[in-house]
Amino acid sequence: MPERAEQTGPAIRDDRAAGRLLAHVDGVAVGVIVYFAMDGTPAALVAVHTVVEQGHEGKGIGGSLVKEFYAMAAREGVPVVPLCPYAAKWASRHPDEAHEVPAELVERAREELASHPELY
Repeated sequence: MPERAEQTGPAIRDDRAAGRLLAHVDGVAVGVIVYFAMDGTPAALVAVHTVVEQGHEGKGIGGSLVKEFYAMAAREGVPVVPLCPYAAKWASRHPDEAHEVPAELVERAREELASHPELY
């Protein structure tokens, strides 16, 4: 798994096969974005759910995860569809890093999630 570590933030690891972007502090997973990669034209990464473990809230872990999720999508040249309310709120506060996606792409992501609830 690729790993990215910030000096003051969590180590972030992508587990693409499981659809999890994980934040680790001192080797312990303390946060996750559940996501799936959507094929098609255009392809996209779809953020479904963001969770930060109790006792780790308010430390910027969720923001670090979402920021890395958008950076990961940018490196892959695909947009992010933020179905997760936390990711959507973060995106609205960071329009320079989180570009708006067409409504059709959002609808396609919602349909794919509805037809494959195991992705959640």
